[in-house]
Amino acid sequence: MSPKYKRILLKLSGEALGCDANGQGLDPDSVRTIARQIVKEAKAGLEIAIVCGGGNILRGAEFSELGAPRASADYMGMLATVINGLALSDALEQEGVDTRVLTALEMHQLAEPFVRRRALGHLSKGRIVILAGGTGNPFFTTDTAAALRATELDCDVLLKATKVDGVYAADPNKVVGAERFEELSYKDVLTKELRIMDMTAITLCKENGLPVVVFNLFEEGNLGRVIRGEASCTYIRS
Repeated sequence: MSPKYKRILLKLSGEALGCDANGQGLDPDSVRTIARQIVKEAKAGLEIAIVCGGGNILRGAEFSELGAPRASADYMGMLATVINGLALSDALEQEGVDTRVLTALEMHQLAEPFVRRRALGHLSKGRIVILAGGTGNPFFTTDTAAALRATELDCDVLLKATKVDGVYAADPNKVVGAERFEELSYKDVLTKELRIMDMTAITLCKENGLPVVVFNLFEEGNLGRVIRGEASCTYIRS
């Protein structure tokens, strides 16, 4: 089956790159496994932008609860996403594709600053674009950054990678037989307060008509199946 999308934004949690049951630290094997799935689709012609979280290293909101000012803690979290972005970039390039890391916070020795036209140029040349540093502002999550960048870059869809095959009414790892939703509207997510993405991110997707697909990245080859419309997942749209 041919791909459903031409350009995607893939949202990865920091924990997806982690090295233990809690997804802490950076695990080279996890990074390479994810990179191989992404490269397969990039080589097939898909344009791919990626936003990484930083929770495997530091979560700003949690760190602020220990006494750090929230703004400072959030900036530390943004730096964590840069570490993850650079690690993923190296793994992708070892698999034979060109990448560019663009950051919302300027750090010229490591990455390019995010400029919309520059990012679009890289995508059109077949490079995988990794967008690090969140939105560049405290108090916003990387989910919101993903929704923002997907909208800015005219992506066809935001693919939210998780450890389960969609959105459930309750945690399927804790509640046996929890209902799984095949499809939800943005309004459903907001009114039911489903914790898929933060409310700011969902509202941004709703206002711009950006569909979201929640899927399990940890099933081998599932990224490709989602792109072809063959995977078990949850669609969020109007």
